[in-house]
Amino acid sequence: MDASSTATSSPPLLGAVSHDAAPVDAVGALKLALVIPTLHEAGNIGGLLHDVRSVLDPLQINYEIIVVDDDSRDGTGDIVTAAAGEDPRIRLIVRKGERGLSGAVLDGWHSTDANVLGVMDADRQHPHELLPQLYAAIVEGSDLVIGSRYTPGGELGGWNPMRKLLSAAAVWATYPLQRRGLRAKDPMSGFFMIRSHCVDQIDFQRTGFKLLLEILVRARIRSVREVPFVFGSRFRGASKANAKVAVDYGRLLARLFAGKYGFHRSS
Repeated sequence: MDASSTATSSPPLLGAVSHDAAPVDAVGALKLALVIPTLHEAGNIGGLLHDVRSVLDPLQINYEIIVVDDDSRDGTGDIVTAAAGEDPRIRLIVRKGERGLSGAVLDGWHSTDANVLGVMDADRQHPHELLPQLYAAIVEGSDLVIGSRYTPGGELGGWNPMRKLLSAAAVWATYPLQRRGLRAKDPMSGFFMIRSHCVDQIDFQRTGFKLLLEILVRARIRSVREVPFVFGSRFRGASKANAKVAVDYGRLLARLFAGKYGFHRSS
């Protein structure tokens, strides 16, 4: 397989996998695909790839790292391609004519046969040191494991009071949507792992940043665990949050409320 590829259209949904997996897995029976979406992350991605491998290699597990780049043209792809030349477990997908974190994650997941799917940001705000804990929780039987800023021990870091208030309001708005007994304290996290059979054949919204919320509402999950972490400061580059992200989140909420409470229009 080539170190890089170009995604020009939406790939097919993941294939069917049995839902009757044993609650605790042998490590050798699992394969992890960690997707890292990028847009103008040349200043971060090289160091992150090194650090991720430094914590996953000692686990002696089957894994691959899939960088899905939204055609950054800042050298991000060149850095990933060079790393892939040294380690075939690293792959690059370059998307043309499409932007959005959720779509990038889905494209990465659709490109792998792994039965554990993960995602983390490239901006160094998600601690790579936590990856072994997330994976261990999957091995121990959890369907979905979330790096959480809101569970006890987690923190939002240096956010200003207004941003914290807006984040809290966004989380509060999800509570009527989440299933009783499976509610997550941080449904907006972009740092998590999930068993692939939980998301097979589900058509998720590709726009926006909040894939985890839709997973919590629509995926076939039986257990959720949250692992606390402190949200770090961006190492290099600028935040991707903007008005469009807020609009996409509003549309996702509307879609999920409509689907749950039965007032959506047929089309």
